Amino acid sequence: MDELSPVPLSDRDLDRLPTGVLRPRYDRATLAPGIVHIGTGNFHRAHQGWYLHRLMQEGMARDWAVLGAGVRTADALMRRRLLAQDGLTTLIQLDPEYRAVEVTGAMAGFVPVEEGHGPLIAAMADPRIRIVSLTVTEGGYFRTGAGALDEGDADLAHDAGGAGAPRTAFGAMVAALAARRAAGHRPFTGLSCDNLQGNGEALRAVVLRLAAARDPTLARWIEAEGAFPNAMVDCIVPATGEAERGMARALGIADAVPVTHEPFRQWVIEDRFADGRPPLEEVGVTFVESVHDHEAMKLRLLNAGHQLLANAGELLGHATIADCMADADLAGFLRHVLAGEAAPHVAPVPDRTPAAYVDLVARRFANPMIRDTVRRVAFDGTARHATFVLPTVRDALAAGAPLDGLALAEALWARMCEGEREDGTAIEPNDPRWQARRAAARAARADPAAWLRQREVYGDLLRAERFASRFAAWHRAICGRGVRAALRACIGGPGGAGGATGIAGGP
Repeated sequence: MDELSPVPLSDRDLDRLPTGVLRPRYDRATLAPGIVHIGTGNFHRAHQGWYLHRLMQEGMARDWAVLGAGVRTADALMRRRLLAQDGLTTLIQLDPEYRAVEVTGAMAGFVPVEEGHGPLIAAMADPRIRIVSLTVTEGGYFRTGAGALDEGDADLAHDAGGAGAPRTAFGAMVAALAARRAAGHRPFTGLSCDNLQGNGEALRAVVLRLAAARDPTLARWIEAEGAFPNAMVDCIVPATGEAERGMARALGIADAVPVTHEPFRQWVIEDRFADGRPPLEEVGVTFVESVHDHEAMKLRLLNAGHQLLANAGELLGHATIADCMADADLAGFLRHVLAGEAAPHVAPVPDRTPAAYVDLVARRFANPMIRDTVRRVAFDGTARHATFVLPTVRDALAAGAPLDGLALAEALWARMCEGEREDGTAIEPNDPRWQARRAAARAARADPAAWLRQREVYGDLLRAERFASRFAAWHRAICGRGVRAALRACIGGPGGAGGATGIAGGP
């Protein structure tokens, strides 16, 4: 085997894979679907798909195979690519000390992606399907910056009105639940695998809202008989491009959609399911009564930490998160804010303190083999700042606690949304609401409060004088002296010569 003749990824060619590549030991022809997963991108295949594959390797969960599904044009492309290789995925672990390569096979098929979502509804209505799981990103749950359901969204309003085929994944779920109820079947469990605090509650809220609009008795049945457990998921999984496909080819595998990932994985789930579940605790998944403290630690430290680095890193021209961590100013900013301003609002969990978790995050972010781009991490700041950063701002305000670095993080995001790096190169649109963000960012040059007046993101935080004044001071500091000077001032301490007041004249 050499790089010029990689083995095509398929069931019939599994035995031809290079020595050292782990592969399914089970007969994939005997798998039966038990899960429909909406959004079969890299994270799902490196995380949930991997855990299920490990169970199957141990002779378990053969009736819990995954049917891939999606509601976007990109999902149709993923379907074609995965079906062409029998639903198999190459996972390449990126670890400076140990590289592992494994082909996983927990996917038993992929539902056709069609307008109106007829095939998806039929698949979810099948009583063999006992879990419908999702990775649709934290911005995909139709929530405002304050966490309420965005009733003004046109697609959500269409599905609530019930006029025609559903447009959203949630509308399709409700249609499938209605079909199950009519046929006398139990409801499936809705399992969110997205980075959203209370992700099960968010999923439950949108499903019940649409169900109630369709038929109040359906909503009551779902509420009484269904289940939407909260879950915390964690694994850094970069996007796949030609470099990653080339990596697979160099390893002797022709995979159109390989996945690279870090060695760390974590999955914590509330043990509430409507119709059974696979025994995932056998492969390291943690089941708990309440996932709140686990998810708060991860979202407030790791996911917020990504935003601390990515916006500043984009402005400074860094390509990856590891590049950001190699920059002493950015690495110092990360630790300063996470340890000093975020961790005090995070409760410990069994076997891990917030301080230890900050150390773990810093090590994971610094992994030089993880080519996780700042562009990917910074994408959809509208959802990510509202979900990961602003809850800590609100806690700090309520407690009278420090928030200077958090205010700087928001000012860095505002400056990034102007669409230009400090070296003058363009930042391409990187948010579903880019035009609105860019207009507010440019208006903030003359009036920093213009950025905070985006109520769909900040809610009432404009009226929080301590936060608003620190934001304004840092925004002026960045625009007047540059990103690096602001970072160094923040690390040096608030106020005086070491803070935004000292370098920018203060509010």
